[in-house]
Amino acid sequence: MTRPRASLVSLSDTPWYHVVTRCVRRAYLCGFDRLTGRSFEHRRGWVELRLRQLAGVFAIDVAAYAVMSNHVHLVVRVDADRAAGWSDAEVLRRWRCLFRGPEVVERFLSPATRAGMTEAELEVVAGLVATYRARLADLSWFMRVLNESIARAANREDGVRGRFWEGRFRSQAILDETALLAVMAYVDLNPIRAGIAETPEDSAHTGIAARIAALRAGDDGAANGRHLVVAPSPDTAKRAPPDVHPGSQRARAAQETATSETDAPPATHPPSPAVTDHADSSPDARSTHLWETVLDRLPAAPLLPFGNPAEVPAAIPFTFDGYLTLVDSLGRALHPRKRGAIPADLPDILSRLGIAPERFVEHAGFLLKGFGAAIGAPERLIALAARRECRYLRGQRRARLLFSPPRQEQHACSIQ
Repeated sequence: MTRPRASLVSLSDTPWYHVVTRCVRRAYLCGFDRLTGRSFEHRRGWVELRLRQLAGVFAIDVAAYAVMSNHVHLVVRVDADRAAGWSDAEVLRRWRCLFRGPEVVERFLSPATRAGMTEAELEVVAGLVATYRARLADLSWFMRVLNESIARAANREDGVRGRFWEGRFRSQAILDETALLAVMAYVDLNPIRAGIAETPEDSAHTGIAARIAALRAGDDGAANGRHLVVAPSPDTAKRAPPDVHPGSQRARAAQETATSETDAPPATHPPSPAVTDHADSSPDARSTHLWETVLDRLPAAPLLPFGNPAEVPAAIPFTFDGYLTLVDSLGRALHPRKRGAIPADLPDILSRLGIAPERFVEHAGFLLKGFGAAIGAPERLIALAARRECRYLRGQRRARLLFSPPRQEQHACSIQ
């Protein structure tokens, strides 16, 4: 039975989620189209940059990602407490990085006009702040902005209209640390398992490749998720950003605006022609039209760091060195053309979480199909099913095979 998104993404159950979104008809709209001979590989860079930009606006951190030729994998952590701690002005400024919003918001953010606002106008702003605060900690809105901006850019490049993504997105709740480790490794190893990359560092447009590139550059903080900036590939560096294309009137206008207002904060930039040309200019419509020129200028946010949750609550609860060794070792065993033996000296992270390496390799390709709306230990799935008042959650058998502690060898006592 179909369940509403609100029950599938429940922060009271877990803040961690595995998200998948696919191109329409699973076409290679972000890869090489063998039928036409055209390459759309540069769009993978668009997706990578845009999701990192949005992570800096929303209260949603990206732990891992893999941008494939016809689908995208994300592992995210939704931090509602962070959004709750933002001031009203901070909420409105962040929202205006995405959407222009009604004029009453512009008046509230300007000290010169805020003093003259009526009580009724201030009540309207208070209602908008509550709405925007909830949306900035909403996974559905995060994916909406990500998917919509990429679809607009791709359709504009192709000169077509219609769907780019087959639907909204699919999400899986990650219920415990063991499931988080398995899902992150599953996502980071996606290009290797598909046979399009040999090693994690060669897996273009993935979180693990970005971390390794920062590590090679000598920035340990960046590799661990601090101050990490997406470097465009040589192919995408020659191309325009996803929402501005060379030679267009909008590109020239954006260039002139950037030249004259370099030092101005993003939210004060005028809206792009694509926004002002909308026939519907009502406050409600303006508040939900992407402010694409401002969106293009957002900086890329760092990936979620690894660390001790007791010291840094918003952190991946593993060491980066141990995770990197694990992904590198398992990548050799998972490659379809280079199946190798699992090293005996895998990091302690597996034994600590009770995962047998052989079973992980055997079931690593079934984390999406083998599980339903949630991934975790069998007892966690049973508890979640009880809270959702459903009899069963798909993945119980796979959870027992993958996450249950290895059975100890039992020595039968002979009866004399």
